[in-house]
Amino acid sequence: MKVLIVEDDPNVCRFLKKGFQEVGWTVEAATEGTDALEQILGLDFDVVVLDLMLPGLHGLEVLRKIREEGCTTPVIVLTAMDDTEDVVHGLNLGADDYMVKPFSFNELMARIRAVFRRGKGFMPSVLKVGDLVLDPIRRRVSRSGRLIELTPKEFRLLEYFMRHPGQILTRMMILDEVWGYQFDTMTNLVDVHVYKLRNKVDRGFSRPLIKTVKGVGYVLEA
Repeated sequence: MKVLIVEDDPNVCRFLKKGFQEVGWTVEAATEGTDALEQILGLDFDVVVLDLMLPGLHGLEVLRKIREEGCTTPVIVLTAMDDTEDVVHGLNLGADDYMVKPFSFNELMARIRAVFRRGKGFMPSVLKVGDLVLDPIRRRVSRSGRLIELTPKEFRLLEYFMRHPGQILTRMMILDEVWGYQFDTMTNLVDVHVYKLRNKVDRGFSRPLIKTVKGVGYVLEA
């Protein structure tokens, strides 16, 4: 799952980012409306958490413009604006849900899951490669019916592999997608995590799914 946090309060932004990363999600952030609009229309996100009182461009304008452009990415408004008129206006402009600050992170996660269950916007489907199954919403992984316990980073790594089956993924591609920033190209961070992931996904099975492409990277294929 990839989420965009649109929030100009650094403390709230850090709190949300930490929470989403702990469940294995990839997080991007924008602190003002114009930048948020460009990111939403230019990049692929599974969900946007949108504050309204933003510098540059008001959150309601961001919401109106992305819906006018045909963007169906689910948007959860998270704001201190708690008047009934504000709530109604936000929902009428295309928000999928509306939460008022202060808020519970657990409730926010529950509302995001509820949006996906209702089928609004992009619904992450269960991913399958051979006998390996990954459910992005329930955060469950199994192979041949056997549950596999993964850390949040291992889950994100496997999800990236399973969204690109049969595609060779270089170490730099994996670093950028899973960790979200660049490391020294000589780091063995990817190799260490792939090794641990292999031990959980392929160990005990006669057919390995994660394969090394020497000198390039890795590929997941049945």
